Amino acid sequence: MAEIEVPRFFLCPISLQIMKDPVTTVTGITYDRESIEQWLLVQKSKDCVCPVTKQPLPRDSNFLTPNHTLRRLIQGWCSANESNGVDRIPTPRPPLDKSQLQKLLKDLDAPRSFETSLKKIHDLATDSERNRNFMAEEGVPKAMVQFIIARNSNQGETRCLEAAVRILRILWRSSTSSSSSAAGGGGTNMKPLVGENLDLIKSLTWILQLPITDNDLINMVNEAMQILKLTIEITDSTLLGSLTHEFFKLIVSSIIRINKSSSMSQQNAIKSALHVLIETCPLGRNRIKIVESGAVTELIELAIDKPTEKNLTELIFTLLAQLCSCAEGREQFLNHPAGIAVVSKRTLRVSAATDDRALHVLWLISKFSGSNEVVQEMLRVGAVSKLCMVMQADCSSYLKEKARDILRFHSKAWNNSPCIQLYLLTRYPR
Repeated sequence: MAEIEVPRFFLCPISLQIMKDPVTTVTGITYDRESIEQWLLVQKSKDCVCPVTKQPLPRDSNFLTPNHTLRRLIQGWCSANESNGVDRIPTPRPPLDKSQLQKLLKDLDAPRSFETSLKKIHDLATDSERNRNFMAEEGVPKAMVQFIIARNSNQGETRCLEAAVRILRILWRSSTSSSSSAAGGGGTNMKPLVGENLDLIKSLTWILQLPITDNDLINMVNEAMQILKLTIEITDSTLLGSLTHEFFKLIVSSIIRINKSSSMSQQNAIKSALHVLIETCPLGRNRIKIVESGAVTELIELAIDKPTEKNLTELIFTLLAQLCSCAEGREQFLNHPAGIAVVSKRTLRVSAATDDRALHVLWLISKFSGSNEVVQEMLRVGAVSKLCMVMQADCSSYLKEKARDILRFHSKAWNNSPCIQLYLLTRYPR
């Protein structure tokens, strides 16, 4: 295809690619629909102009006129050059309209039609960015939230719940972006949909408890966890403070269960679960509940099981650092035979962010839980050697200072060790 000269008027002025759905604006310039609609979406109303002529351009995509003649010419040219590697361009579907969408939403209330309606809504949502933005503006996310809350107690409707959960996850980002960029406050702000209670969170946690019997249910549980993460991020802190011990036990057990599955979305679901715990952990009472749910033990096991995943390791160590700030967390950490060893081994091997959290864990352990047994274990599993390596490594000065502080905490116990040189403790006086 590189040797074929594409007619210049077949190319979109924005994307410089062959137009699949050419539309003409009021300024007389033709663009590919997806490109110009994205342009209209990100432009501020006062600056919304035609990219070519710089003349004022209405933001409403209803002012875009399909250029059927040009589309047929492009399709004919693509078909004629198919043997040369040019892909055929199918006839685009007509844009989604308000009456069509309202009928689909109304059918959600009918027992005989809501399953078909959900499937059509899902297909439309995955079809194009334009559809997703339009659906976000027309209240589809709200309808999905209401559907999930209303049906979280009917075990016979898990298949429909799966579709609703998937639609909500697909539309969540479009809802957020359209509400922040559309003129006049258009779009959907997801925060009001969460409400002033924990109904959506309770519904999502109910889904997390469903028995995993096939891949579809695994995927639904994984997607529910991702929505839970998004929900927690915008929920008021006073509501987060009322989360129960059972909630955190469920999140921790879900991490274990998801980790054992072979789903393609496994990693994203585990990361979402860790984000849920990280977001709720700053509240002191939640931190204790998370520790009592066995999170520290499972985080260490997860770090052992997933040693090469950078982003996942950073999340694990971020949460470990938060949980070890309380005595209960440090106790659980030290009760695990591999706790100190894992933190030590990951230091200087993953990322600067991991180094920061790992050293903070060791700092907390050394300062507040540094019994003789713990100090000797740090020496035995190589934590002291790793601290010395940090002092000599090409890393941030604040990390070197933290390592130096840890070494000073128990300098008398470590001075005679062959792995530590005295100058590391005395070279940089306080």
